Amino acid sequence: MIQSDEHGLFTIQQVADMTGLSKQVIRKWEERYGIIQPKRLENGYRIYSQQDVKTLLKVKLLSEQGHSLKQAALLVKEADEDPEIPMPKGKLPNYEQWNEYVFQLFEKGRHCDEIELNIILRQAYHHIGLERFLSDIVVPFLKEVGRKWENHEWDEYQESVSSLVVRDFLVQIRRNYQYRENAPFVLGACLPNEHHEVPLHLILLRFMMKGWKTQLIGASPAPGAIESLVCKLKPDVVLLSATTAIPFETDPQLLRRLDQFAEKQDDIAFYLGGQGAVTYPPEYKPRAIRVTNSIEDIFK
Repeated sequence: MIQSDEHGLFTIQQVADMTGLSKQVIRKWEERYGIIQPKRLENGYRIYSQQDVKTLLKVKLLSEQGHSLKQAALLVKEADEDPEIPMPKGKLPNYEQWNEYVFQLFEKGRHCDEIELNIILRQAYHHIGLERFLSDIVVPFLKEVGRKWENHEWDEYQESVSSLVVRDFLVQIRRNYQYRENAPFVLGACLPNEHHEVPLHLILLRFMMKGWKTQLIGASPAPGAIESLVCKLKPDVVLLSATTAIPFETDPQLLRRLDQFAEKQDDIAFYLGGQGAVTYPPEYKPRAIRVTNSIEDIFK
């Protein structure tokens, strides 16, 4: 697989890998709808810009949302010519904010190339710094990986390899980050039966950038493990995470037990976040644990 050149240009095979479109479909859309005009090398091979890739992705997603290809191509073309024209409502990722690192991650992720994924992540991290690395690279990449898996564009192995490589890279950053001896300490914990730990890694890295010492309890800890480690480590803040309602549905008394435990920890602040925690309507309303999806609430 060839890397894009210094001008951010890609071969048609790379574009196919990044968009999930076949080379035949890419050429067909170019010729029939004129939505992109790739340049050609002296040997006649097409080369595509980042904007070409973004255009193809927009047309593809709009067609998946029910628009005909002709409608989708027209909508994207009009929006590109006049930014004031709004795109149709729907879950349309902000492709305009994607950069070359994101595109390269999709190419390598599709092929489950762990080594190349790590190389790209390392280059991006050192090039743009941690804050932009998280917001401009990691978050959009993982969101799109999840969307591709939900839409069956990627299989479970492609999704798993890409997510695990990113997770392991974030772990390396946290473990090698320097903090003061007297730094405040935050402990992050997935709830039992919660297997998505990457959101907690991202939150803990934001704490780390603000000078906090961080530690994470891995996915789906055993019952009682959270309470045991809190008593042993004595953090200043405990962050509990549930991206789905499965932890509460599996153990209806889980929130009550954790809240009763939190009430006894006078010097420790407890927060519970994640889509599952915010949207699940339990009968029990916690008194000591604050439910929030805003990290800014915690920093106040």
